[in-house]
Amino acid sequence: MSRSKAPPLPEPLRVPVADSHTHLDMQDATVEEGLARAAAVNVTTVVQVGCDIAGSRWAAETAAAHPSVHAAVALHPNEAPRIVHGDPDGWSRQGAREAGGTAALHEALTEIDALAALDHVRGVGETGLDYFRTGPEGMAAQEESFRAHIEIAKRHGKALIIHDREAHADVLRILADAGAPERTVFHCYSGDADMARICADAGYFMSFAGNVTFKNAQSLRDALVVAPRELILVETDAPFLTPAPYRGRPNAPYLIPVTLRAMAEVKGLDEDTLAEAVADNTARAFDY
Repeated sequence: MSRSKAPPLPEPLRVPVADSHTHLDMQDATVEEGLARAAAVNVTTVVQVGCDIAGSRWAAETAAAHPSVHAAVALHPNEAPRIVHGDPDGWSRQGAREAGGTAALHEALTEIDALAALDHVRGVGETGLDYFRTGPEGMAAQEESFRAHIEIAKRHGKALIIHDREAHADVLRILADAGAPERTVFHCYSGDADMARICADAGYFMSFAGNVTFKNAQSLRDALVVAPRELILVETDAPFLTPAPYRGRPNAPYLIPVTLRAMAEVKGLDEDTLAEAVADNTARAFDY
């Protein structure tokens, strides 16, 4: 089977659900094709997430044009150090960039702030900390950007969408210190069961992606077991994190049923019960 070949459409869900985190701008299909495939399996809503200025503008424009799309806007944690210190290797989609310093970061955050004020923008994210791809030299820029996004989310009454990669303790510390927004979502939840209990006590939503189906991800399944039903979301993070048995092939919102069914099995719930909970939780998290 070709690794580049899109997986087949799964059996449709009986209860409509939302993909709480996707990147339609990084997928092969057009927006219309992607939404049609998702709707065919009863994934009727998607949250399109921006990672930089261009992607955030695109998310806002796409949400304005499609009633089933809600936008989230932000500078990804890895984008902040690239703005401040430059990106000579052009690792991001924008090619090589020179250092802009904190002035350039503040300018970018001002644009995110303006986009966050729009009605069809329902979230501020993905923001947070990423210690996997950014070394110690980028941590200060990441934290400054994260704190700014927290403030923007609270001021505009929008959900905060957290990207947390190998930075659990610092993410939780900053949220507690700065004061988390009323609605905070841990996208692609990556912590263990103990952290899930902390998130539950704080009322943070935990969104599970296709990696919860991976053989080596028992700690995620343990976290899902203890995560309260009323705080669970499901996402694709497409085109990344395609669920088993399609791991390594392109992900898209229409594969949400594969992940949701695996989650229902872990939780010991029937598919419809979990789908109803997830649908309600996503609408509450993003206030739509």
